[in-house]
Amino acid sequence: MCAFLASTQVVYLQAQDWPQWQGPARDGSVPAASAPTAWPASYSRGWRVEVGEGYASPVVAGGRVFVHSRRDPDEIVTSLDLVTGNVVWQKRYSAAFSKNQYASGMAKGPNATPLAAGGRVFTLGVTGVLTAWDAATGAQVWRNDYSASIDTSNLFCGTAASPVLAGGLLIVQVGSDTKAGRILGLDPASGTPKWTWSGLGPGYGSPVVIAPDGVAQLAAITSGSIVGIDFTTGKQLWSMAFPDDWHENIVTPVWTGTALVVSGRRQGTHAFAIAKSGATWSVTETWKNDAVTMYMSTPVIGDGVVYGFSNKQKGQFVALDLKTGAVKWTTDGRQGEHASMLLTPAHLVTLTNNGEMQVARRGGGAFVADRKYTVADSATWAMPVVLAAI
Repeated sequence: MCAFLASTQVVYLQAQDWPQWQGPARDGSVPAASAPTAWPASYSRGWRVEVGEGYASPVVAGGRVFVHSRRDPDEIVTSLDLVTGNVVWQKRYSAAFSKNQYASGMAKGPNATPLAAGGRVFTLGVTGVLTAWDAATGAQVWRNDYSASIDTSNLFCGTAASPVLAGGLLIVQVGSDTKAGRILGLDPASGTPKWTWSGLGPGYGSPVVIAPDGVAQLAAITSGSIVGIDFTTGKQLWSMAFPDDWHENIVTPVWTGTALVVSGRRQGTHAFAIAKSGATWSVTETWKNDAVTMYMSTPVIGDGVVYGFSNKQKGQFVALDLKTGAVKWTTDGRQGEHASMLLTPAHLVTLTNNGEMQVARRGGGAFVADRKYTVADSATWAMPVVLAAI
C-alpha cells in the first residue's frame, strides 16, 4: 500500500501512481482510490535497494519508482520496478557541491523531488542541473545547466524547488540568495524557455498552482517574498514580503481554496487572501499565529484544519483552525526535527526524520495514532508515498 524513501533505501509494499512532490494534486492528499482500506497491525518490508542519500522524495509512474539521490560527488537517477525492486536503469552525472559552514552536517541533496509526466522524468539537482530523462530507457532527452547561477558561499543550501507542470509548460525555480533568482517556463519537449521571471533568489519551498477568484496561476516562495505569476506568460501578478533573516523560507505554500497559508521558523504561520479588483491584485492577511512556527515541514489542509508540524518543543504536531489560525490541539513535543504529512480520507499520515510513521485519526480534539511503524533504519527526510493495492 505504501512506498517509503529513507536516506539510503526505498521500501515497497503495493502501488499505483504518484508523479510529483506532494502527490497527484500536489497538496499532500491521497486519493480515496489509493488509500488503504485497513492499515496492517505491523510493518513488513517487501524489498530494499540502496540508492544513496538525499532529501528528494520518490515518484511513481507506469509501474516504476524513480529516485533522485547522491553518491558524492555524483547525483544519481534510478528507475526501479515497483513490484520487485529490481533496478531497470540508473544514470549518474557529476554534481560537485561545497556546502557552507552552517549546513556542513546536512546531506548535500538532491533536494527537489522529480516530476514524472508524458513518458519522461524531470530532475532538478542541487547545483541547478535540470535533466529530462526517457522514463522507459533512461536516455537523456535534454539538459539545462543552471549551475552558474548557484552560490553557496553564504547561507544557500542548493536548489530545492520541485518542478511542476502548468499550462503545458515545465516550471522550474533556480538561482541563489546572493545571485538572485529566476522562475522559468520551459517547453517540456525541448527545455527551450518560453518565459523568464527574475527577482529575489529562490526559497526552498516548491511552487504550486492556485486559483484565487477562479484565475489559475503560480504561487512561489523566494528567499524573502511570495509571488503570484501568470504561468502562461511569466508576468508577475502580485508580490508580498515574507522575509527571513537566514533566507530559510522552506515550507511550500498551501492553498486552501480561499487563502494561501505560509509559515516560517521566525515568521509564524499566516493566511493570506488573494483577490482581484479590475486589473489589480491584492493580498490581505486574514490571520496569523506567531506562536506556531513551521521550519521544514509543509502542512496539509482538511476538516477545516491546518495540520502541521512545528519546530517548537523539539518538534510537535499541531492543528490550527483554518478560519482563524487558533490552535485546536498540539502534541507534547520531542517528535523530531522534521515530519512529512499526508492526508488519506480517514487519516493523517506522518513520517518523522527518525523513521517513525504514525497513522492518526483525522478531526477530533487531539492527535490519536491508530498505528505506529518504524519504516526506515536510517534518517529519512523524504515524503512517503501512499499508493493503491494492485
